Amino acid sequence: MVRLLRPFGRVVTYTRWLHLFMAVVWPAMWMYIDDSWVFSSAVLLALAGLVPAMRVVEGMQARLLLTGHRPDGESMDIVVAPSSTWGDRGRTVLWLEARLVIGCCVSMLTVQLPVLALDLVAVARGGQQDDGGIVRLPGHHWWYAWVSPLPLFLLAAVVVGAGGLITRLARRLLGPSPAERLAALEERTEQLLERNRIARELHDSIGHALTVAVVQAGAARAAGDPDFTDRALAAIEETGRAALEDLERVLGVLREAERPVSARPTLADADRLLESARASGAKVDAEVTGPLETLPGPVTREGYRILQEALTNVLRHAGAVPVRVRVHAADGALTLSVRNPLPGGETAQGRGSGLRGIRERAALLGGRARTGPDPAGDWQVHVELPVG
Repeated sequence: MVRLLRPFGRVVTYTRWLHLFMAVVWPAMWMYIDDSWVFSSAVLLALAGLVPAMRVVEGMQARLLLTGHRPDGESMDIVVAPSSTWGDRGRTVLWLEARLVIGCCVSMLTVQLPVLALDLVAVARGGQQDDGGIVRLPGHHWWYAWVSPLPLFLLAAVVVGAGGLITRLARRLLGPSPAERLAALEERTEQLLERNRIARELHDSIGHALTVAVVQAGAARAAGDPDFTDRALAAIEETGRAALEDLERVLGVLREAERPVSARPTLADADRLLESARASGAKVDAEVTGPLETLPGPVTREGYRILQEALTNVLRHAGAVPVRVRVHAADGALTLSVRNPLPGGETAQGRGSGLRGIRERAALLGGRARTGPDPAGDWQVHVELPVG
C-alpha cells in the first residue's frame, strides 16, 4: 500500500499532471474558431515543431515539470538547445503531437472520471445522471455507491501512468541526438583531462616546494652554521614564492573557467630548478644543449614539470647525492635524462604518483618515458618527447 501511495507524495507527479494540462491550453482556443480544432491544432503544432527554437521551449518545460531539474541544470536527459538538424526537428514534431494526444486524453479523464463518481452516488440515491457524462448508467441500483470510488482510483492510475509515459517520451524525443551525445562526451573528456593536468601541476609544484623546504630546514638544523642557515632560508623563500605563484595561477583557472592561463614555467627556467636542487645539498652535474627557446609551448612546459618531478624525487628519496641531468633538444625531439645513485644500494619499484605523472605527461605529447634502475645500479628517468 505504501508503495502504491508513494508517487502521490512526490511533487513531480503533480507537475507532470500540470504539464499534460498545459498541452491543450492554447490548442483548445481553436474550439471557438473552427469545429475541427483538434486537426487544426495538430497541423499548427507540426509547423511549430519545425522552428529550431521550439525545442528550447519544450526542453525547458519538460526539464522543469517532468524531471524536476532546473531548466539550466546539467542533466543531459532532456536537451535545452535549438534543433540543429532535420532529425531534431522531426523528433520535436513527434513530441508535440504525442503531448497533444496524451494531454487531451488525460484532461478529458481528469474531468469525466470525478463526474462519473458523482453520478454513481447520485443514481444510487435515486437522482438523475449528468447529461455530460461519458458513461450512461442504466437504472438505479444501490450498489452504484459502492463502486463510486473506482473512477477516482482509475484517475490516480491515469495520472501516474501518463506522467511516466510522457516523461519517457520526453527523454526519447527531446533527448540528445548521437552527435550531441558525442559532443557532450568529448567535453566531459576534456574536463577530466584538464582536472588531471591541474592535479599534476599542483603535485609537482607544491611537492617540489615542500621537499626543498624540508631538506633545507633539516640540513640547516644539522649544520648549525649561521651562513648556511641564511642560504637555506633564502632557498626556502624563493621556492615557496614560486610555488605560491603556481598555486594562485591554478586556483585562478579553477575559479574562472574563461580566465586566460598565465605564463607557466618552461625549460628556459631550468636553471631555477637546478640551483634549488644544489642549494638542497644535491651535487648536480647539468648539461643543457639545443635551442630550448624554440621548443613548442606544450613540450617545453611539460618538460619543465618532468624535470621538476625528477629532481624532487631525488631529494625526497635519495637525499644529497650526485645527480646527472642531461637536456638535449635536436633532430625533432627533446631528450631529458636524470640519473642518480640509489642510497645504500636500495632498489625501488617506481610506482609512485609522481612517476606515473611523468609517464602520463610524456604519453599525452606522443612521447615515451622510462623510469627505474639501470644496469649500473643507478636510478634513472629518461624521457623522449617529439618536437614536431
